[in-house]
Amino acid sequence: MSANGGHEIQLVIITGMSGAGKTVAIQSFEDLGFFCVDNLPPSLLPKFLELMKESSSKMSKVALVMDLRGRQFFDRLIEALDGIGETSWITPRILFLDAKDSVLVSRYKETRRSHPLATTGLPLEGIEMERQLLEELKGRSQIIYDTSDMKPRELREKIVQHFATDKGHTFTVNVMSFGFKYGLPIDADLVFDVRFLPNPYYIDSMRPLTGKDHEVSSYVMKWSETQKFLEKLTDLLGFMLPSYKREGKSQLVIAIGCTGGQHRSVTLTEYIADYFKKDYYTHVTHRDIEKKSRK
Repeated sequence: MSANGGHEIQLVIITGMSGAGKTVAIQSFEDLGFFCVDNLPPSLLPKFLELMKESSSKMSKVALVMDLRGRQFFDRLIEALDGIGETSWITPRILFLDAKDSVLVSRYKETRRSHPLATTGLPLEGIEMERQLLEELKGRSQIIYDTSDMKPRELREKIVQHFATDKGHTFTVNVMSFGFKYGLPIDADLVFDVRFLPNPYYIDSMRPLTGKDHEVSSYVMKWSETQKFLEKLTDLLGFMLPSYKREGKSQLVIAIGCTGGQHRSVTLTEYIADYFKKDYYTHVTHRDIEKKSRK
């Protein structure tokens, strides 16, 4: 039995870069039935947890937004997080929202808001300072979303997909295809480069297709290099995934990249997700599949 009479609470701490989507996130958690508190000063977290523990209510899902608007108390947050780890009646997770610097600057310009840490009024100054201050917290986060290419609707869908059926112990394997020409995905835990495999792009009939088309996937899969790579990769992931799950991660993002993110990486992403779906909840994302290949 847990400390509050057998009632276990899911606690999600929403944090990350200013402008990365925390407002959209907290609204999404409200829609999922979470009890939400926006901009809770980190120094008040221990007291808030005590009130939750003493409450006779059936509060089971709580989401808190905590960011650098309360930066003078931020060291206290690290101490509080260490304390949470010793409790048996809370299932805590940190959701960290991030985005590329250029995207954050653009969002500040669109809203005509100033960054809370920018003493000169220049957004980039505040963004760089904030990134440094949040480095340790990001490292502690179990879930990281890169919202650079997400619309608000897509962020809501991602949160709903991840948390709507989450009972606190779900381990999700997210497999993502991407193109190196468009940059590395910053929310990836593991990245594999498959540009060494034969490229269907150089076959005219396959160029406009993607790895989801049978003609392309059959071409990619027929090579001995592909089969050997998949044999070694599935063996490696089969060894690693249980360890990540035991370590307490709620999700793992595996990114597979080729040049344009349209052919080889898409085929192998579909294969890996299908291979592990019998043992784990898997989710597939093709980040760059809609982007036009250039000759």
